[in-house]
Order: sequence, then structure tokens, then C-alpha cells
Amino acid sequence: MGSMTLLFDDRQVAATLDAPTTVAAMRDALLAAHAGRLVAPPRASAPLAGGRMVLTAGQLTDEWYGFRSYDTLGHPAGEQLVVLHDARTGAVRAIAVGAELGSRRTGGLGAVAVDALARPDAATLGVIGSGGQAWTQVWASAAVRPLREVTVHSRSAARREAFAARVRAELGIPARAVGSAAEAVRDRDVVVLATTSVTPVLAAADLAPGTHVNTVGFKQVHRHEFGTDLLDAADVLVTDSPAQAAAYDPPMLTAVGPYPGRLRDLGAVLAGAVPGRTGADQVSVFCSTGLAGTEVALLDRLVRVGATTV
Repeated sequence: MGSMTLLFDDRQVAATLDAPTTVAAMRDALLAAHAGRLVAPPRASAPLAGGRMVLTAGQLTDEWYGFRSYDTLGHPAGEQLVVLHDARTGAVRAIAVGAELGSRRTGGLGAVAVDALARPDAATLGVIGSGGQAWTQVWASAAVRPLREVTVHSRSAARREAFAARVRAELGIPARAVGSAAEAVRDRDVVVLATTSVTPVLAAADLAPGTHVNTVGFKQVHRHEFGTDLLDAADVLVTDSPAQAAAYDPPMLTAVGPYPGRLRDLGAVLAGAVPGRTGADQVSVFCSTGLAGTEVALLDRLVRVGATTV
């Protein structure tokens, strides 16, 4: 590594990247992808004994290129790696190790979807899941809507109580843990699904008219945290990477049946090239796939906001 290479761990990422900065970086990346400036191919993976090594790469024309790598081996200390190169020299400008950058990036993408697709007056959020991905979705969404209440459900009563307490303490938003998924999403303006479930945790019939839904967890035909009832209920169906959505193997739910023709690109919605929500009672659904290159884009933004060398 060159002498100017910056190295970040989870603690430094968390201390430096606030929600508004993260959301702005993800919005810029989505618009760049729509404009053809962000090269974002579908992820690649290599089979290993017990899992896979996964690589996502991206390039912002004439500015940077880089990659993220992670594995599915399930090790307790497994860490992700994100590497940022200077496009003019090829030098490594920065490296991030750990889960925080990727988690905040996913939360930021979700918040861009909330901002673009949820009703302008959306103020209540229900979340199913109480892990790190669920947290960054709420953390980032609070930067784009003035949330007045969060409800949370997960399988562990202790974890959902702790999650609600964290929302109250760190975000200053009233929050309560509830005993069922249906109660968590009932009469909510925004719903977040961020679980590790391989079977549906949500019944679309429990959603109120006008709800916006972010889905973060499994969404393939053989394992999915929501069912086709949600896709059927959606008036507006959006993803951050149609190319990635089409490249999943096994396929994404949105890649089969009547759904591919309905799936819109979030970057195109942001650019005004295709419509998003056009009515207050429409149900909108964002299927997050993780636009390639967005982790590198966020690491570039992290460098730009003035972090220092370790």
C-alpha cells in the first residue's frame, strides 16, 4: 500500500459516516448508475468448501474503481473488505475492514427508496428484524422522514426490546417492541423487512393502503422473507439494480412470472425517467439487491469527509 492509503475499521466508519452523508452518497451513486457513469456489474462468486467467496466491483468513470469481498462460510469473525482505487493512477486510496460500511450502505439505499417512494407525510415505521441491517434501515430512514414512532418485532423478545431502546436512546424517536409481525406493520407508513428468514414473515393483507415497504433479506424463489402476495399487492415495484435482480441464481421472486416487466429502476425514478408513487393509497415495494459499487462509493465519500489515517 502507498503511504497515503487510509485504513478504516468499524469504529471509525461509525464515528465518521452520519446518516445524511450516507444517504446523499447512495443517491448520487444511483443517479450515476442511471446516467451510465457508474459501472456496476452483477456480483461474482467462487464456490469454496462450505460456502462461497463473493465479489462486487464498481467504477465511477474517471474518478475511482474498487471492490468489496465477503464470504458465506459463516465464521463468527468473518469480515468484509472494501478497497478504493484512484482511477487516474490505480493507487489504493482507502481500505475498510468489517461490516459497518456495508451495513450503512444498505441502510442508505433503503432510505433513498423511502425518500423517493414513501408518502411525503410518512411518519411511522414498522420493522421486522432486530439485527444490524434492521438498525441501519431505521437509522437512515430517520434522516429522510420525521419519524414519530417505530414499532419492532423479531423472534427474540429481548432483542426487540433492546432494539426499541436503542431507537429511543440514539435516534430520539419513540419506539416500542411488539409481539407479532402483524402488529409491527399495522397502520405503518413505512415497513422494513430485514430478517434472515427463508419463509415469509409478512402477510400483505396486514399492510395499510399507501404503505411503502423495504425488503432487505432473502428474496429468491427458494428462500424469501416475503411472498408473492406482497409483489401482487405492489402498485409500484422498484429495485436498485435490475441487472443484479435478473442475475440471481436461483432467481429472485421478481425475476419470474409477471414481475420482471413491472420492476423499475430506483435510479430511473430518482432521475424522473420513470414514475414512482403517483397516488397516496398506492403500495410501493423496494427490493434491495445491493447495487454493485455502492460500498466503494461510500468509502470514497468517507475519505472525502475528512477521516484520518490509522
